[in-house]
Parts: sequence; C-alpha cells; structure tokens
Amino acid sequence: MKKIFSTFAALLAAANMMAQGWPSGYDGVMLQSFSWNGFAESSWSALTQQADTLSKYFNLIWAPPSGYPNTTSNNMGYYPVYWLNQNSAFGTEAELRTMIKTFKDKGTGIIADVVINHKNGKSKYCDFVDESVTGQNTGKTYSVSWDNANYTQICSDDEGNTDKSSEAYGKVKGNKDTGLNDGGCRDLDHTNATTQKNVEAYEDFLLNEMGYTGFRYDFVKGFDPKYINTYNTAAKPAYSVGEYWQGSVTDSKSGDHPFGGVKDWVDATGKTSAAFDFPMKYFIQDAFGNSNWSKLANYTTSTLMGTGGYAQYAVTFVDNHDTGEPHDNPQPLRANITAANAYILAMPGTPCIWLSHWTAYKTIIKKCILARKLAGITNTSTVETSVGSSTGYYAKVKGTKGEVLIVIGAPSVNTTGFQLACEGENFKYYVSNGLDISSINSIKDEATGWTVPSFCKVNSGETCAFFEQPTSSNWAGTISCWAWDDKGNYTGGSWPGVVCTKVGTTDAGNAVWKWTWNGKYTSTTATTPGHIIFTNKNNGSMQTSDMIFKNGNYYGYNVVLGNVIDATTGISKITTTTNTADAPMYNLAGQRADSNYKGMVIQNGKKVMKK
Repeated sequence: MKKIFSTFAALLAAANMMAQGWPSGYDGVMLQSFSWNGFAESSWSALTQQADTLSKYFNLIWAPPSGYPNTTSNNMGYYPVYWLNQNSAFGTEAELRTMIKTFKDKGTGIIADVVINHKNGKSKYCDFVDESVTGQNTGKTYSVSWDNANYTQICSDDEGNTDKSSEAYGKVKGNKDTGLNDGGCRDLDHTNATTQKNVEAYEDFLLNEMGYTGFRYDFVKGFDPKYINTYNTAAKPAYSVGEYWQGSVTDSKSGDHPFGGVKDWVDATGKTSAAFDFPMKYFIQDAFGNSNWSKLANYTTSTLMGTGGYAQYAVTFVDNHDTGEPHDNPQPLRANITAANAYILAMPGTPCIWLSHWTAYKTIIKKCILARKLAGITNTSTVETSVGSSTGYYAKVKGTKGEVLIVIGAPSVNTTGFQLACEGENFKYYVSNGLDISSINSIKDEATGWTVPSFCKVNSGETCAFFEQPTSSNWAGTISCWAWDDKGNYTGGSWPGVVCTKVGTTDAGNAVWKWTWNGKYTSTTATTPGHIIFTNKNNGSMQTSDMIFKNGNYYGYNVVLGNVIDATTGISKITTTTNTADAPMYNLAGQRADSNYKGMVIQNGKKVMKK
C-alpha cells in the first residue's frame, strides 16, 4: 500500500508541477542563446558544438523561433509564416532535431520561442498556409488549417481588414482582438475554435515530435492570458514563461498594460505560466546602472521575484535581445554588468543569462553559476538578510546545501562563516565555509587561439582598443566607439561616441578598427574607461554589448579576443627570481616603472595596483 501511495503521490506531484507553469524549488539556470541578427553564433550547429560546455552550467536553453518565415536568410522568425516547417535562418530541421536531442541527452532542455499572437501570409496580407506533416518520432499526423475565404481566424480590427491595400479588406469575419494589436502581422483570433485547435497541434508537435521541453511565449500582451491557460493545459509543457513586457508588478488594466502588471498576468493564466521579471529588469537598471546600491533592499516591493509567493514564477534577467540591442526599444544596462548577473544568480527566481553577457563575461558567470548550484539556491529560496546603504548592499540567501552571501559595492558586512567563491567589479560572491569550491577555483579563462595582427600597435602612453568588424552585412560601414565609467565619458558623451580609425585587414578579410583616447572626457576625474561598446555606421544601428575595457584589448563581437600589449611584450611570461616588495616593476606597456609610478604594474610575475 505504501508503494502504491508513493507512486500515486509522485504522479500527483508531477501533474501538479505541470499545472503550475514553472516548478517550485527549481534550481536550474537558463541561457538565452541568441541576440538580434546573431545567426552564425546561434545556429543549431554552433549550439550543438557547445553542448558539452553549456550543459554543465545551464539546465534550460531558450532558442530563437524555429519555424520557417518564408526565407532562410537573416530572418529572426518573429513574423511566422509556417509552424510545422522547421527550417530557418538558424539551420535545417535536421540540425535542429540534432541540437535538441544532443542537449536533452546531457540533461539540458530546449525552450521553444512560440509566436502565436500573430502570423504572416505567404505573399499577401492574409494568405495563410495550411500545413500537414507526419512525425518522424511519433508517427502522428499534425495539421493546421486556415480559413482563407472568410478570414474567421483573423481579428476584425486587424490591418488585414482595415487597410485598403489588403486582399481581405472589409472581409475579415473574426472577433475583435482580445489584447493589443501587433501592427506588423495579422493578429490571430484566439476565440476561434479552429485557431485554438491549430495552436494545440503546433505545441503538441513542438513538445512531442521535435523534443522541446517548454515554451517562451512571445508578445503575450496581444491576447487574453486565459488562452495561455487553455494551451498549457492541453500541451502540458514542463516550463512556460511569457513575455509580458511591463515594468510594474501590479497595475490597473489600461493602455499598454491591458492585463495589469506582471503578477496580474501570471494570475490571469491560472498560474500555468511564469513570466519574465521585467520589473526586476528596470529595478536592476536603476540600481546597477546608477550605482544606487541602497535601492537593492527594496526588491520586495519592486519585483515579481520579491513578491510573496511569486518567486516561483519569476524568470529574472539583466538584458535580452530586445532590451540589450538596437531594436524597437533598447534599454541596455551599461554599467556593473557582471555585478548585476551575479546578483540574479544569488537570488531566488530562475535566472536567465543573455548570450551576449555569457560570451563577454564567461569566466565570471561560470563561477557564479557553480556557486549558486553548490549552495543549492532555488527559485523559492529564502532571503534571510537584505541590507542596503549608500555604500553598498548585501543579502544572505539560504539554499538546500548551504548559504550564499552576495555583496554589492562596498558595504560594511560580517563575512564570518563564509568563503569567497568569486568576485568582480563591484561585487563579491561568498558561500558557506563547508562547501567545496575547488570546482570554482579550477575555472580558467578560455584560450581564444587569437594571434595579434602585425598592424596593431600600441604607442607609449597611449590608451586605446581594437575592434575586429563582423563580416555580416548588418555591420557594414564605419565603426564608432563609446567608452565610459562612473566618473565620466571618454568619447564625447554623445551617442554613439567617436569614429574609430581603420588600421588594417586580417588574413580572413575582416577589417580592424582602432580607438585612441584623445585625453578628453566629461568629468575632471577620469583616468581610463571601465567599459567600452563598438557600433557601426556612426549611428549605433548595430552594437556590441557592454564589455570591460583594458588598455590594448582586441575585441570581437561581444568578446575579448586578446590584448595587443600583452601579446607583443610577453608580459604574461615575466618572472622574478625573488618575491620581494622592492622587485622590479613594469607598466602594462612593458616599460620599467619607478617607485613613484601609480597604476597597474607587473611585479613578481603578478599584476599589482600601485596607489
């Protein structure tokens, strides 16, 4: 009887988990595996090649839309044409299947980006494509069909019905939109039974035929959240998260927030879906972007994660493909990037790391993830202490295996009982003394295989950086630089900064640009910048993420490939025969420095800050 009861209880718990939209006590970390127009780095084959590494750190990977948008060239897929055809700009369906299975075999689930609010016609406004396929794995036939005679599955207040250039002008028979109008595609009428049947067939196909483990729902402001309940109840994804882009936790239903705040939306789905914690995004924007550390203590009143009983449904993030890059409404965090990522990796909720941040700060993010997992921090962990002041902030979080102490800025805090697991600019990440942090200490910076181009030179006393221009046509044009820190701006203070100088072309045919600081800045206390961004066409139409500045660094797209000074001087190989305080010192240009020198030096084979 005990065995039967246990089995029943387990089944009941599993069913309950499925009904909750996101499991309680979940200890996983998610990766958003793409940025805008990053087709090569986010292709199915490229992700498959990284499976061994990514699966060590990430339990879930949110992939870009995989449906065929009527082209396989430079299309993100957010204006879908086909649902069951899975060939896209990111690769073939066969490559997608291989990628999903490879990660699944390693214990990492792939989250499908599901765009069901709107749909594109094949060549006109409203000529939707009927589809029918037989599953390779399930043997089941999946079909979607559309009424291209009376257009009953398109909202009557959509442009397809109101624009005189539409072939369906004045002919659309669907009901009015239950949410906001997308404006770029035809808004689907989710009150229509056939539309619902199509969505259910599509999601069944994604989960059971393609092997996805859950859904990220795009633009959920576009339709009533009760339909998320309908679709998730039918499909039973293990994980569901909605893009309800709203900065408030609770709000009245009006204007651009038709279903209230983010908490209100989660409630309206019957808690069958989690939500991206946009209130946390803007909370982070203020606190970390302005070094407003005292604000961090207010997370319980400003975020979904901090709202009682809702951390389970909060998928936290620092930036994503929409907020972090030039697109509809970019609002990237431009300071304390690593500290902000360390913060969400120490707190409850399910952290989602953006690929651009992972690429730029891989070593430190790896360490923070391992520290989180060592302590057993989950989405419902308890924050035992949370203290903020003008000088900094700290929080103690209780996990299933130990505790985490996250320290932001420079507050006065007692670290007794804790050991330092990792640290970076404006943060320190501690875990309980009893935990074995050898796995964290063993993480080293990854070799890039980069060789300094012969035409890259750093002159004596010069503050500069190099950028290898991506080959994508989106990056064509002149490169500009934006460099700054909390003391001021080094590139004029007017976006996108100053124009760089083209210094040569690599053997692979990539142009290399150089920025040199002219000694001017927007404050009187600046010395060298802390952060740097490169943009193209002198208007910032494409840009890298915020990257840490080091003099002489050679940057690729969202990654540091090497350092020209270190490569040409061999500083990394300097050794001394004695380990003394008066040992010879060298600046980062490889020049001998005297005892009065102030700044970073190499002494005893190590980097030391001389003040």
